[in-house]
Amino acid sequence: MQSRRRIMKIGIVYTGTTPELIDDVNKQIHKELGNNVELLTYGDVTILSDVITYGDVYSKPAAKLISLYSQAIMDGAEAILNTCSSVGEIVDSMQSFADVAGVPIVRIDEEMCREAVIGYDNIAVMATLSSTLNPTVGTIRHMAKVCGKKINITEILVENAFGIEQNVFKDKMLEYAEKYAGESDIILLAQGSMSYCEEFLQDKLGKAVVSSPSFGARALKEALVKKGAVK
Repeated sequence: MQSRRRIMKIGIVYTGTTPELIDDVNKQIHKELGNNVELLTYGDVTILSDVITYGDVYSKPAAKLISLYSQAIMDGAEAILNTCSSVGEIVDSMQSFADVAGVPIVRIDEEMCREAVIGYDNIAVMATLSSTLNPTVGTIRHMAKVCGKKINITEILVENAFGIEQNVFKDKMLEYAEKYAGESDIILLAQGSMSYCEEFLQDKLGKAVVSSPSFGARALKEALVKKGAVK
């Protein structure tokens, strides 16, 4: 008699989300890990609102985020994907904790930034929130130092676009990209919730445009392989 394959639990942490982002993240994780996984979703929208209000990550949103990681571990998650680029520094600070717990905590955007630095010299970053734009640019600069590479970064803050209707949002993104990203070789969409614009912008602009969910899912799988949880 064949034994049933164990269902692996994956924690996904959101600090603000849309149905499109949840669908895309779930799709990308299933693409990498198959369907024999249970996705445990955790969220607290006040984390992102606190960061936006104060302009930085401070003790209160940090504590809230750490509590979500802890709950995921208590619920049996084998690994955790953090979907918010605004709080990447908290994920970085939690790596020793993750090692002790035996549960990798993966940033959704880190590999996107790394691959952009490796492959391109002129990088544009688009975001609707400075609380996401600044950390993403910081991650790109860090990756450039690690790779020993000089790059040019164009920062594009798309104003008054957070939470607007999708088609209006696409048109606004295209307007800003055409105005400010002309000299760039690649455009990074800093917020995972922008992923539905990726193909639209790529088709319109004729240049590489990437978003984080697919990179985050691949990084999640790599962390699980390193842990020995998957082959």
